[in-house]
Amino acid sequence: MAQSRLQSVVDHLRGATGATSSGLAKLQVKNPDDVVVTAAFRTPLCKARKGGYKDTSSDELLLELFKAAKANIGIDAGIVGDICVGTVLTANAPYSARAAALTAGFPDNVPVQIINRFCSSGLMAVSTIANQIRNGEIEVGLAIGYEHMTANSDKGSAPLADEMMAHPVAKDCIQPMGWTSENVAADFQISRERMDEVAAMSHQRAEKAQNEGIFSSEIVPVQAVAKDANGNKQRVTISQDDGIRKGTTKDALGRIRSAFPQWKPSNTTGGNASQITDGGAFVLLMTRRKAEELGVPILAKHVATSVSGLAPRIMGIGPTYAIPAVLKRTGLSIEEVDLFEINEAFASMYVYCLEKLKLDPSKVNVNGGAIALGHPLGATGARQVATGLNALKRRNGKVLVTSMCIGLGMGAAAVFIAE
Repeated sequence: MAQSRLQSVVDHLRGATGATSSGLAKLQVKNPDDVVVTAAFRTPLCKARKGGYKDTSSDELLLELFKAAKANIGIDAGIVGDICVGTVLTANAPYSARAAALTAGFPDNVPVQIINRFCSSGLMAVSTIANQIRNGEIEVGLAIGYEHMTANSDKGSAPLADEMMAHPVAKDCIQPMGWTSENVAADFQISRERMDEVAAMSHQRAEKAQNEGIFSSEIVPVQAVAKDANGNKQRVTISQDDGIRKGTTKDALGRIRSAFPQWKPSNTTGGNASQITDGGAFVLLMTRRKAEELGVPILAKHVATSVSGLAPRIMGIGPTYAIPAVLKRTGLSIEEVDLFEINEAFASMYVYCLEKLKLDPSKVNVNGGAIALGHPLGATGARQVATGLNALKRRNGKVLVTSMCIGLGMGAAAVFIAE
């Protein structure tokens, strides 16, 4: 029944004749109270336990992210009304984030909060700041997404209460994410060949973007700790992603063994799933009125964010609920969206989202996604904003939709309108 409701929403958005809506014209009207993005950047994304941040502590990387934010937001840090940090696994996150902000030079009058909605945490940070601005609580706010998975690995849930484990749906909340990927592949007949095909495309697009210097517009270099052969520490500059597998082909991915042979159809591999990664991103938002007063460039307007729930066992298809929901709220049709950034948690869910929503692959993850770049859990939602707006500007597009599935059975999506 949920699937039929979803399809009716999608059909409604497209219209019976395929005509587009007039929502875009309305959203392009400028208002002094608009919530606008004036800066959106990310750190390089590096392989957890193997890449550029493997010798850097979680606190050290978070501090570098705050330093990069302060140096690149283009305003006096003292006028930031609030900072919201989205992170999932970070130990002592409230302590680390507040201390990092102060150490980086944000004055003590700037408060800090933490938000955790698993893979959407970075987007939830953006949405939280946007809503605070809309409510008149603050004029300027900073959203940060962050994860250092080298130091903070995902060990899953502790045992739940007996009554929860006896519930037919609730018990699935503690199941591994790989299990949910195989459920999607099985339930919706997603083949291994198709999964490897989109995974190869992700790497090929990311490699091309890196070679052409496209990511340099969204990446801010950061300092990391590196140990030499004798174990001595030194500081090094990290300036590019290190998880992109150059020369990746579908045939090569097809030779990788299943990561989860215990669950059928066992189509998920280390080559067609998102990488375990370290990194962060930040997005500065404010009212249009304040941006014009400060004379800072406006990149885009944040229009809306929507979150949807679904069965935890197929959590990966969350974007197929959240994207239609946010489009319906904003009056946009799928055809009016110039670019989509949909998190590639697993190739199975990514294929399903492309096919269920009938998306044009040439408009989705045009510079690669999490299969190539990695998925630092709390960072992804903010990273997609930086990556998406950079790609949108290069293509002279107007509408960006970012989206991701969320562990425990949810999906989130947001709409941004470029200036």
